[in-house]
Amino acid sequence: MLPIIQKEIVEKKKWSTNEEIIDCFAIGQCTPGVIAVNTATFIGYKKKGVTGGIVSTIGVVLPSLITITIITMFFKQFQHYKVVQYAFGGIRVGVIALISNTVFKMFKQVVVNWVCIAIFVAAFIFTAFTDFSPIIMIVASALVGILRRWDSIKVEGEGVE
Repeated sequence: MLPIIQKEIVEKKKWSTNEEIIDCFAIGQCTPGVIAVNTATFIGYKKKGVTGGIVSTIGVVLPSLITITIITMFFKQFQHYKVVQYAFGGIRVGVIALISNTVFKMFKQVVVNWVCIAIFVAAFIFTAFTDFSPIIMIVASALVGILRRWDSIKVEGEGVE
């Protein structure tokens, strides 16, 4: 969903900037629920207030709900066919390609200096190779970013006086 959201919201509709959509993804990841639904709600709210948030949430949830309901009604009857198993294998690879593309685009825009690279590497190592909580990693990364920004303001301010 993330590549589709980014392409539709930023590139086609121009309802948001890349920076704003990345912020929405980050906030959507931190809040309970599915990131695509949270992001749609944020964008809908930004454009049309509470009504926009509700309508955009329904717009994201309803097609998937209908599709999954139809698939589950018939899946048991067809899951043993090799063609269905191959199709799902292909879908998995396609999903990985879409996610990788989104990660690459976001990486180029977000990781802009050595602090960002350090946060990225630490977050990746801690979440990929340990049982470290992703929530704690998100909070810690936010704090490092805030402290880094606060330190740069403090240093800039010292030269002015």
